[in-house]
Amino acid sequence: MSEQQQEQRYGEWVAVRTHEGGHVAELVLDRPKAMNAVSTEMGRRIAEATAALAADTTVRAVVLTSAHERAFCVGADLKERNSFTDADLARQRPHARACYTGVLELPVPAIAAVHGFALGGGYELALSCDLIVADDTAVVGLPEVSVGVIPGGGGTQLLPRRVGAARAAELIFCARRVEAAEARELGLVDRVVPAGRDRAEALALAARIAAHSPVGLRAAKRALRLGHGLDLRAGLEVEDAAWRSVAFSADRAEGVAAFNEKRAPDWPGL
Repeated sequence: MSEQQQEQRYGEWVAVRTHEGGHVAELVLDRPKAMNAVSTEMGRRIAEATAALAADTTVRAVVLTSAHERAFCVGADLKERNSFTDADLARQRPHARACYTGVLELPVPAIAAVHGFALGGGYELALSCDLIVADDTAVVGLPEVSVGVIPGGGGTQLLPRRVGAARAAELIFCARRVEAAEARELGLVDRVVPAGRDRAEALALAARIAAHSPVGLRAAKRALRLGHGLDLRAGLEVEDAAWRSVAFSADRAEGVAAFNEKRAPDWPGL
């Protein structure tokens, strides 16, 4: 893994760091005193950062990490919400949705690096990524019904897509917290690594992804996301549209030439 090249701050609690010549972006949650609880302001900054990443055509993969030693993210800032009137909560809702949607709609592969607690909205941020790398200390779950709400950052839709409807229902209805080994067994996370290795392993995985065609990666993610849940015929139409978007690209021409010439490709990204 190359040395960190640059850091861009989005307010006090969110940062973006670049790696691999700018092709891997690390989106860092950095609100240590609150275990990365997502306040209204932090949510706005996550949305701002993800919008910038989505617009950056040099980025080929994003890794969502935490600067807190004991937690990835403990979810919504309940202390802040305790002070809200009903009107305040209604006004805050669009900002909360934009935070989670910003991660979900990143056009490039996204990997969550999870350690410690990833609960409620914290786990929903991870679910909004394509892959989740967790270390042995990870505890994940959607416990919102235990405080009188529901998973509102995409959890009721994203978790069933990962683990199936019945399993998601049991986990959500029971507000169950799941430790790393069982989380891997149930499909709540994709990989479990030794304690303290989640960030490094996720960045290494992102570097392997970023070695490939940026045009191909974006099209493949688009086909995977848009085709999921459709009937087979409709899904194949989504795939065909994605194929057509890359089949006549400069990246495709370079990829074929590099293969035939037995060299590493130099992707134009077009």
